[in-house]
Formats: sequence, C-alpha cells, structure tokens
Amino acid sequence: MTQGYSVSPIGFMRSCFKEKFAIPRQPQLAPAARGVLELVAPFDQGDAVQGLEQVSHVWLLFLFHQALEDKPRLKVRPPRLGGNQSMGVFATRATHRPNGIGQSVVKLDKVEAGRLWLSGIDLLDGTPVLDVKPYVPYADVIADARNGMAAAAPELIPVQWGDAALAQAREHGVRLEEPLIELIEQCLAQDPRPAYQTPTPERRYGAQFWDLDVRWHYPQPGVICVLEVVPAVGS
Repeated sequence: MTQGYSVSPIGFMRSCFKEKFAIPRQPQLAPAARGVLELVAPFDQGDAVQGLEQVSHVWLLFLFHQALEDKPRLKVRPPRLGGNQSMGVFATRATHRPNGIGQSVVKLDKVEAGRLWLSGIDLLDGTPVLDVKPYVPYADVIADARNGMAAAAPELIPVQWGDAALAQAREHGVRLEEPLIELIEQCLAQDPRPAYQTPTPERRYGAQFWDLDVRWHYPQPGVICVLEVVPAVGS
C-alpha cells in the first residue's frame, strides 16, 4: 500500500551560488564556497542547535527545488559521464531524483541561534533544507568503500586571469569580505561546461557568484581564462 508523506523545510540556504551553472558537482570541492543556513521557526532558537558547536561538519538534506519533476525518471545522464551516457537514477547523484532530495556534507564554521555558517557547499541560493545531521567520522568514513564510476575527484584544469579581471576580483573580494578569487578558481578549475562541448576561444561563458557576473573563455583546450568580474544586473 502506497502512503504519501509531507515534509517542511527547517531552513533556507543563503549561498554564494545564485544560479545552477558552475556549482561544484559535489560538496567540499570548493572550500571557498560559503553560505548561511537560515533556520525557520521553531528551529530558529538556540535550543535546536545546542551542542552543535562540538561538530566540525554536518550533513544537509535538502530539495533540488529547481529540478522537481512530476514524472520520476528511471534513467539519467550524469555530468560525470559527459552527459551523453544513461545510468539508472539510483546509481548516480544527479539532481533529478524521485523525490527531489539531495544530501551534502559541509564544513560547519560557526553556530548561532537561527543560523549556521557553512563552507564547502554545493547548494543553490534559496535551497530548502529539510534536516541537519552531525557528521560522525567513525561511522561515516568507510575505508574500503568504492565507486567505479567516480573513483576520484574530477581532474582540475588551469585557471588564468586577465589583468583587469584579477583586479576586479580583488576589489570585490574585499568588499564582500569573501575569498572571491579562491571561489572562482576552485569552481572554474572543475570545468563547469558540458563535457561534450568543445568551445572555441571566441565563445564566452558566464556564471553568477554572490552579486557578481564572472565571465571566462577557453583560449586553448584545457585552459580557462577569466575575462571579467562585474556587478550582476539588478544587484
């Protein structure tokens, strides 16, 4: 017998990532990616987070709120395989989930009543968070675990800077009080473009980090050059 259940967010993520493109495909790949989990009532009181200051990392259970679908997918095309090879949905961590649920382990930098300051995140701004659980090293680390499809982190590619773009990033990093240069480099080094694309040097790519538009291109295969870091339209 099938029974339906309902869940409600315990908070919402305020993240450096304002759009899906260029978000790392797993947590911890960009340590400079930071954000704040803002808890909602009744969890926005100190009692709900008492003791969490003893924890260095937490699991977040959340909704892929911009990828929810009425019809479940049995197979997906994970980016790790270039986006052109199908796998069973349960063999992947693709965003297209039967119930739209994701999970990430992130670093807990600071605990306040109603707020958790996090880094190493891979969550889009505004993501509804369903639960927070402490990371337990002795139980969560499995020494002989394996994954034949994703045995190691993605290979990084070099990120170069135009002189003007680097100066812009430094200025805005000071304004934001954020490690902006590191954030951009850590995200772009994972090459966010679809793997099946072979961009020409003339093609420009862009993504929004915090309140900034970052634009780059591929001057030669396997190399990224940041061209511009400017305020986003409407910011």
